[in-house]
Amino acid sequence: MKTATLWRISAIVSILLAIILVNMWSQMNQYYIEPSQLTDEESANTYLQEHWESQVDATKNGPMIKIKTGLFIQSLKFFNSTEVNLSGYIWQTYKDGVHDNIKPGPSDVGFILPEQVNSGSDIQPREAYRIRNGDEEVIGWYFEATLRQPFDYSKYPFDHKTVWVRIWPESFSQNVVLVPDFNAYKSTGPSDTFGIAESIVLGTWERQNTFFDYKLSSYDTNFGIANYTGQTDFPELYYNFVVKRKFENAFIIYLLPLFLVSALLFAALLTVSSNDELSNRFGFNTSGFIGASSALFFVVMLAHIQLREQFGGEGIVYIEYFYIIMYGLLVTATANTYLFSIRSNIWGNIISYNDNIIPKVAYWPFVLSTLIAVTWYVM
Repeated sequence: MKTATLWRISAIVSILLAIILVNMWSQMNQYYIEPSQLTDEESANTYLQEHWESQVDATKNGPMIKIKTGLFIQSLKFFNSTEVNLSGYIWQTYKDGVHDNIKPGPSDVGFILPEQVNSGSDIQPREAYRIRNGDEEVIGWYFEATLRQPFDYSKYPFDHKTVWVRIWPESFSQNVVLVPDFNAYKSTGPSDTFGIAESIVLGTWERQNTFFDYKLSSYDTNFGIANYTGQTDFPELYYNFVVKRKFENAFIIYLLPLFLVSALLFAALLTVSSNDELSNRFGFNTSGFIGASSALFFVVMLAHIQLREQFGGEGIVYIEYFYIIMYGLLVTATANTYLFSIRSNIWGNIISYNDNIIPKVAYWPFVLSTLIAVTWYVM
């Protein structure tokens, strides 16, 4: 087959594979709405009726007491791969004759954030307002908390993070359940974003969605409380804030240098030739190629180390496979050049055929198909 035909086939296949890869990236970058999110008071009451009220003995644990609870986030910052710092307001509504025994005093807090860790700079929740509305009283607290959560980075840089604020009632020894204060927000539909400042600074992230939901939690202890109500399948209230990573930032920092290294390696591979005139024109020699590959290896390795420092306790994230593939390409291209130079019989027909044309035309189809295979595996 003619050389021009081989290059034409290689270009067509590479373009098709690139289109497939970009399409897969687009699918990875989509966020799918959680089916369990609560959108209004009716959905919350229905959930509690099905998963809690029908399961609890009211004569033993007392009637269920609901406390309307709302949240507003003013700032959010990721400290590291497992900790996020939040600040904002949490408020609760207490009704006369219903919440008299559990309503917090002026120096008390009506909620607990069980995932909070001591960052050394957080401040304790403090009462910000207490407003009387007829037979109800709304109490709001300003809070700042560092929450530790297991985030999934396996699809980085096409990952989404769901930052949740898990809220317990302060009187969790009783049959007290927190319910979202939907009336405090303009709209709480499946695609609405609420409970967070529009001007919030998120750095490399952008807002996607917010929602309330319940998660049923069970514990192997009663916390020393006889007849503890919430030991099995207790509905705990979660406020969830979904953020999507800005792909452009990761692309410029990590992916673009890798593509440039791949292009440079391909350019170096094109200089491999047994034709003395072409070799002299390109300045090709085996030691020079090995030196260039070594320089590219250190560039890739340093970038990989910088990336890995961000995810110290995590497994292999998606973008790391790009570096692993790049290491393999550098080793394979160097081995190909060496075997071609010594006219080795190992893979001799493939390597020496038409002045090393097969490795050259197969370079980009191989790279792209490998990336597609890895992307399919991660998806």
